[in-house]
Amino acid sequence: MKPAALIALLVLGACSGAGDSGKSAKPGQPQDLESAAVERGLVRDPGDRDLAGVYARDTDRLCIVADGDAYRIGAFVDYGDRNGCSGQGSVTRAGSALRVELNGQGGRTCAFEAKLDGERIDFPAALPEACAGLCSGRASFSALEAERISDSTSEARALRDPNGKALCGG
Repeated sequence: MKPAALIALLVLGACSGAGDSGKSAKPGQPQDLESAAVERGLVRDPGDRDLAGVYARDTDRLCIVADGDAYRIGAFVDYGDRNGCSGQGSVTRAGSALRVELNGQGGRTCAFEAKLDGERIDFPAALPEACAGLCSGRASFSALEAERISDSTSEARALRDPNGKALCGG
């Protein structure tokens, strides 16, 4: 969390009390600072943020674009020397949980639950075996972490893997 946001949350927590709007936690239970900040409009509600955009870390990239009521996702990692992964599929959101399904070889689906943590998407360390079919060499999508670098849909649609394949375009 950024220092300025943390300070604002601490000040907000110190100022809350008898003047509450009545929306706080049950009597006798303090409301957590993040919920209070969201309620007062000081911090954006993470549940309201659209997923669409480009996420990156080092040579790892993710793109997400809206597709009707759902989302399309594309991802790649590139470690050079023919070590990399590339996949496309769909993603659905339930709170901070993201259900990712990447289309694998032979009709196999690489399906797993990733985590949305604010502006970061984290893939789990252990992935189904079907995910290995999306990778070459010693590369893996395991434990991929990527921070949002853009919420532009056009940039997400333009993202290509190292072989020039559009991951979220279409």
